[in-house]
Amino acid sequence: MSSVIYSESPALQGKRVAFVGKLGGVTRREAQQLVRDQGGVPVAKCSADVDLIVIGADELPLAEDGELLDADIRDAAGDGRLEIISETQLWQRLGIVEAEQHVRRLYTPAMLADLLGVTVSIVRRWHRRGLIVPAREVHRLPYFDFQEIATAQRLAQLLAAGASPAAIETKLAALSRYVPDVDRPMAQLSVIVEGKQILLRQGEGLVEPGGQLRIDFDALEAYTSELLPESDELPSRATLSLANHLAELSEPTTPKEMVEAAIAYEDEGELEAAVEMYRAALTAGGAQAEVCFHLAELLYMLGDISAARERYFMAIELDENFVEARANLGCVLAETGELELAVAAFQGTLAHHRDYPDVHYHLARTLDELERAEEADSHWHEFLKLAPDSPWADEARDRLQ
Repeated sequence: MSSVIYSESPALQGKRVAFVGKLGGVTRREAQQLVRDQGGVPVAKCSADVDLIVIGADELPLAEDGELLDADIRDAAGDGRLEIISETQLWQRLGIVEAEQHVRRLYTPAMLADLLGVTVSIVRRWHRRGLIVPAREVHRLPYFDFQEIATAQRLAQLLAAGASPAAIETKLAALSRYVPDVDRPMAQLSVIVEGKQILLRQGEGLVEPGGQLRIDFDALEAYTSELLPESDELPSRATLSLANHLAELSEPTTPKEMVEAAIAYEDEGELEAAVEMYRAALTAGGAQAEVCFHLAELLYMLGDISAARERYFMAIELDENFVEARANLGCVLAETGELELAVAAFQGTLAHHRDYPDVHYHLARTLDELERAEEADSHWHEFLKLAPDSPWADEARDRLQ
């Protein structure tokens, strides 16, 4: 490890600390010495009598029986008699910091969607579900770094192989049962995607079927299909669709419940139902910028461009800093041939967020269409400066050449 900084007071004073699984950052002997340096007592055997158990970065208790952590240990952790943390959490607790040596490239949702060949709505779903987490947000606009792109690529592979989003999320959620830090396995573990299946690299090998911890998405899909039947002839009570369940259980009565129901409908591809529920939420709770934005997105997907345009306008009126709404409005105006208005919308977006790469790209294209090449050049250059690795970068380079 490099650039190591230690906290002034011992962080593990008097604690009995045991390590389980293969460590990713240091050797076990080095880890035990770090524990001693921080006032702790390293314990060779992992048991319910210790104060702290550290799971190695290259391990995770995935098996149904817990494998790395026996029942006594899990019971002790549940009762608060001991604590279980990941190796990464230990280094954070000890104040060990490794300086970053690289400049992070950040991607907007639109760039990420284009890179992966999925829709922006899919990227938004992953973001909403916490499967990918932005490195930062600017005026509601999320930016994703390289680590999240790698995670999204694995998710896209699973989707391309036919695994449903619900099946992916269900299985990934199950992986963090015992280690609270590992709530995003696709990002935090060494994962290999093979068809609809996820194989986890554990230690020196791969997780395999039948007791070897191989995750069978085919079986999960079959199980999910039983819960979510496609045949209209089956009784509706067998359906566990979240959206249908909400509708059957009770009508949403508060704006928050209506928005949650709209999200559920949207996740299941029932866009018309989602639109009506978002409209109901606006009627019941008054105009909200984010709800107007989501409604505009759905209306655009349904081909109601005029209605989408008005909802984008409304979102901006409610929150002038909503830069993604401004950018999308510009795109809609350009698509409908209102190029001068589109330029104005893009320029207004840059006034609030001058480093928004997508907007420089779309503004450059629109200016080119208006035969204002000199103005367009500056935005092509700025786009390449901000997003040299974007899936649209080659187009920009070709245009400038």
